[in-house]
Amino acid sequence: MAYVTFPADKPADFVAIGRLCIDLNANEINRPMEETVSFTKYVGGSPANICIGMSRFGMKCDFIGKVADDQMGRFITGYLQRNGIETSHLAVDKTGAVTGLAFTEIKSPTDCSILMYRDNVADLKLQPDEVSESAIAGAKLLLISGTALAQSPSREAVMQALNYAKKHGVVVAFDVDYRPYTWKSAEETAVYYNLAAEKCDIIIGTREEFDMMERFEANPEKDDRITAAKWFDYDAKIVIIKHGKEGSIAYTKDGSSHRARSFPAKVIKTFGAGDSYAAGFLYGLMKGWTIEKSMEFGSAAACIVISSHSCSDAMPTVAQVEDYIARSNRGEITAS
Repeated sequence: MAYVTFPADKPADFVAIGRLCIDLNANEINRPMEETVSFTKYVGGSPANICIGMSRFGMKCDFIGKVADDQMGRFITGYLQRNGIETSHLAVDKTGAVTGLAFTEIKSPTDCSILMYRDNVADLKLQPDEVSESAIAGAKLLLISGTALAQSPSREAVMQALNYAKKHGVVVAFDVDYRPYTWKSAEETAVYYNLAAEKCDIIIGTREEFDMMERFEANPEKDDRITAAKWFDYDAKIVIIKHGKEGSIAYTKDGSSHRARSFPAKVIKTFGAGDSYAAGFLYGLMKGWTIEKSMEFGSAAACIVISSHSCSDAMPTVAQVEDYIARSNRGEITAS
């Protein structure tokens, strides 16, 4: 059963809007940040990673955002172009804003953290009038993420993008991607996340992220079904609630729930899993697969990324994900 129908008469497959930054991943694994002296530079930001993932899967992709007028901004733009992503709808900041930086700490495969520098960053300077209506109208799927809602004018730009998507019949996916350091309060976060989620067809977040969105509501048992049911009163067709090692559950408007098996992985770090999972899952839906098969594909893609030092560079191709699933089925991959 197809729970989401993607418009067939669009020239592009996928367009994302939001955060573009630089990831600086620690080269000295199993050390605290205080003792780490070298890092490798990658393009980062959840919507950027997901867009890169979709492009690696062969989808025609576009990105709406803003980069700094500096070396890092040009690095990001060039990287997207080399990965086949349309960049004509990237604005360049002229106010002196900088590129956001994310330093990653890898103490162990399960003990990872991110130190973010997000003051005066270019991606949060995106103006509503810099959001291309034609880019959104020409895509089958629009992805938004929560970090872009944290400040004005970026939050108004996202809301404008949502309006364009609804106007032109574009499916909308919301990656909650809650980063507390860019918000002033939990109350502010809940208000704007809820406003955006009301307009989305697919919502993907962790249990903790949905708890934050329910700050003003009664769900003391943190019941997934109560959480999902709220969004089916709006535009949502699929709500995915992630529970870490316990896996993810997809809820649909007909009251059913869907799970998929997970795969073993030789884990290097945990960050990047959610982005690769989202890309794999959304790709599967767009190919007309079942929810379970799409979740399985996303899970395998996530395993590939967490087995690598990078996030964006490690986003796999379809052939790589299929090979990973096949090798797992043959017992050739074991968990670390």
